[in-house]
Amino acid sequence: MTGEPAIVVDNLSFAYPGGIRALEEIRLEVQHGESVGLIGPNGAGKTTLFLCLAGVLSIPPGKAKVAGLDPAVKDQRKRLPAQVGVVFQNSDDQLFSTTVADDVAFGPLNLGLAKDEVRGRVAESLDRVGLKGFDERVPHHLSGGEKRRAALAGVLAMRPAILLLDEPSMFLDPRGRRELIGLLKTLGGTKIIASHDLDMMLDLCDRVVLLDRGRIVATGLTGELLKDEALLSAHGLEVPYRLRPAN
Repeated sequence: MTGEPAIVVDNLSFAYPGGIRALEEIRLEVQHGESVGLIGPNGAGKTTLFLCLAGVLSIPPGKAKVAGLDPAVKDQRKRLPAQVGVVFQNSDDQLFSTTVADDVAFGPLNLGLAKDEVRGRVAESLDRVGLKGFDERVPHHLSGGEKRRAALAGVLAMRPAILLLDEPSMFLDPRGRRELIGLLKTLGGTKIIASHDLDMMLDLCDRVVLLDRGRIVATGLTGELLKDEALLSAHGLEVPYRLRPAN
């Protein structure tokens, strides 16, 4: 690793075909080992930012560096999956094989790892997300929460240095949510977590970045920014329950 941050975004703007502006002049740095929350209303640009960082959407060269790699440069973009894991908002986008084990094995196999190593990673990852024994289950027969766990297992099997998690607590019941938070606390590396679950941000994130209409409008320590009722209300959010004053 060099001395540069894990993620650097330098004046990144992005528009979808048809001219729809999704990101405007985004500047962001995330340090190695830091956990950052990305918050904002629907349509703020959170998922678009993740897709740009992961190399799924095309951006101009020099606008981002992720694990020292530029997603806009083809040979560097090919190396991103070994460094950056993305859990997308819709788990069905990541589950396409006939069994859960095959889905989790897909990434490691594409890294060219030996079959024994892949089997070990599959077993380890399924155990970590609470899906031990689900190897032969059909992914699309899983519940919504189980799909989230299977998608996360597939990412963890790659052992990435950076995790981009888009609404990771979606579809989880209270117990599943608590277990997910416990799991994410144990994971090393760098994380950006995009979510409307602001109480979860208090548990997992050192600081938060508020995005709205494609622009960063505020950033700060999690406990400080998330108790700013006026700021959150202006951007379609609410103060987490535990930060609200007692009646």
